[in-house]
Amino acid sequence: MGLCTSKLPQMGKPLRPQEKDVLKTPLIIFVMGGPGCGKGTQCKNMASKYGFCHVGLGQLLRQEAQQGTRRGWQIRDIMLQGLLVPTGVILDMVSDSLLACPESRGFLIDGFPRELKQAKEFERIVGRAPDMVIVFDCSMETMVQRVLHRGRLEQWADDSESAIRQRLETHYTLCEPILTFYQQKNLLRNILAEEAPENIFAKCCSVIESLH
Repeated sequence: MGLCTSKLPQMGKPLRPQEKDVLKTPLIIFVMGGPGCGKGTQCKNMASKYGFCHVGLGQLLRQEAQQGTRRGWQIRDIMLQGLLVPTGVILDMVSDSLLACPESRGFLIDGFPRELKQAKEFERIVGRAPDMVIVFDCSMETMVQRVLHRGRLEQWADDSESAIRQRLETHYTLCEPILTFYQQKNLLRNILAEEAPENIFAKCCSVIESLH
């Protein structure tokens, strides 16, 4: 792990009781799936249809990495090495984003949790589990091609093919225990994400409407 992660917090800050109260009523939906599975696009569509607040973890991390702050430099360094940003930083970012939209009917947290520790820490900090965890199932090859294509369009530094494959391997290894954790709580909803975006969106909508 080296020195770069040593100064970043490993544990998230617990929320104050009044902050937990704010987050008791809105729906909290985690959206998981490997890089390039299309979860960002679908979250934007769901957010605009249902009036939810979309919190994209990858985007939050990229924005932070572009800041000239010390934390930004450290995050950038970790991401370029294909390593995971410490749980404490991730949780602080997620809870700050939730509390920034106190009036929201619901939150779609995209790309979270990335490891089992984050799933457990979220419940400790926020004081509740998510209402549902949507998982986009997509083949490795489809995701690699989509991310390469996106990288060419948006010129991201971290999207070489070997880095993508490394990220996907890490993603799958870390996801297994998270999926088991939520399966046991009966919160998992799997969506096959190989089809046309509008078909995937229709499935997302029926899954969300099953909550109401």
